[in-house]
Amino acid sequence: MTDTPVPAETMDRPELTRARQGAIPDGTPHSLFEDVYALCVGTVLLSLGVVILQKAELATGGVAGMALTLSYLTGLPVGVLYGGLTLPMLAITIRAMGRAFLVKTLIVTFGVFALTGITPYVFEIARISTPVAAIVGGTVIGMGALALARHAAGSGGSGAIVLWLYRTRGWNAGRSQMLFDACVLAFSLISLDLTRMLWSLLGVAATGGILYVWHRPGRYTGY
Repeated sequence: MTDTPVPAETMDRPELTRARQGAIPDGTPHSLFEDVYALCVGTVLLSLGVVILQKAELATGGVAGMALTLSYLTGLPVGVLYGGLTLPMLAITIRAMGRAFLVKTLIVTFGVFALTGITPYVFEIARISTPVAAIVGGTVIGMGALALARHAAGSGGSGAIVLWLYRTRGWNAGRSQMLFDACVLAFSLISLDLTRMLWSLLGVAATGGILYVWHRPGRYTGY
């Protein structure tokens, strides 16, 4: 691996790391209100994106994709599966993760569980085309993940696993996440046909595009 190790407390804050190296000035820390607001916004966007993809019977990467695939197979609520898959992953990584990250990710996990559960009682998507669902659902999930990443929270257990592998094994985080997502999409073939899997891939690309454009060191100095 060619990655240069960074301190564990700054690994999930690349902007702060670069600031300490003199590349950019220190940013202003987020307030408690800003953190809480970001967690709420990120959770709502993640849940909405999952609901949109579910309506079109598509999958995505990460734990959300696994939960959607298993939901199609078993009929169980996607929120229940999302929480059930995330909690063991957080348990595995608990020693390598900071307490704040763990608590915030747990809040997001239970938030997604609750919001996806009440969705059928508060609104209904009557119809959505598959391409639109892939692009919009993936984009909304990306914006939710971005809001959470800016406030040192994870959008699911896969992010915790990726961070754990980086800290304990030195594995490149970007490549690890891509490999995880590829495995999830391959797994989705047990419940999706090839066409829907390819549309799901478009959704994953939409999510990744959001993070690529807006979650880049040097463009953001808050933390």
